[in-house]
Amino acid sequence: MDFMPHGVVPAMVTPFDHNDKLAELVLRTLVERLLDDGVHGVFVLGSQGEYFALEAEEKKRAIEVVVEAVNGRVPVYAGTGATTTREAIKLTRMAEAAGANAVSVITPAIISPNQDELYQYYSDIAESTRLPVLLYSNPGRTGMQISADLAGRLSSIENIVGIKDSSGDLSLTAAYIQKGGPSFRVFAGRDTLILATLLYGGAGTVAATANVAARLIVNIYDYYMAGNLDAAREAQSTLAPLRAAFSLGTFPAVIKEALGMTGLDVGPARKPVRPLSENNRAQLREVLGTLGLLADTKT
Repeated sequence: MDFMPHGVVPAMVTPFDHNDKLAELVLRTLVERLLDDGVHGVFVLGSQGEYFALEAEEKKRAIEVVVEAVNGRVPVYAGTGATTTREAIKLTRMAEAAGANAVSVITPAIISPNQDELYQYYSDIAESTRLPVLLYSNPGRTGMQISADLAGRLSSIENIVGIKDSSGDLSLTAAYIQKGGPSFRVFAGRDTLILATLLYGGAGTVAATANVAARLIVNIYDYYMAGNLDAAREAQSTLAPLRAAFSLGTFPAVIKEALGMTGLDVGPARKPVRPLSENNRAQLREVLGTLGLLADTKT
């Protein structure tokens, strides 16, 4: 397959208005912000995008809005993972019909399939679509991990093109790269390991913090590609406090509140997730202020 994912792909939030409806205009505005910052793709309906909290029609509309807003300028990745193979196939076909360029499929939650069952899950999904499929391993959220051996097996399927690795285990990241071979693209899903993943031979990052700091993350990638490792390390170090700030609230509230502080009101996360406490909100403002990202300090 010719599709070769690479670079910085923000794991976009899903904006809601204060009636808890999809805020389409805000979503379009977010897309433009990210494209202005030089990203290489956008990812709608990932974990940061609250895929688990949206109904099927909301998912369909979110993909349609992003596809319309992007208008072919970069690839649109859509999250289509589900607990059952049947639902994941249905969502994948829906994403294809809505105009997505690729899908990203997280491992099932709740159940604990073994590696052979996961192989069948992914191979059945890949067979159901003409789109490129990016595997997505996030054991901290689903309790399931794609092994390096399984990634290697799946890499032989033509339209399985890579993996987003949110394990935080750099040894596993390296094993994915080794087992998958040169055409299997490994993306950092842990934002503190972007440069490390690139140094091991990874293709880029699918990053939640890129909602807020896309230009900084694009700099990590661009400096690395230009061979300026000192500047890339400095940019990676600068990003670290923003990723650490995830601990200030229940996922995915922190990045949504951070976007509000940068001047883009994307609304709250869906309940039962609650807003940050005043103390933690002040700490988040301090982090953003240090990065020059607050609405009243950006230049």
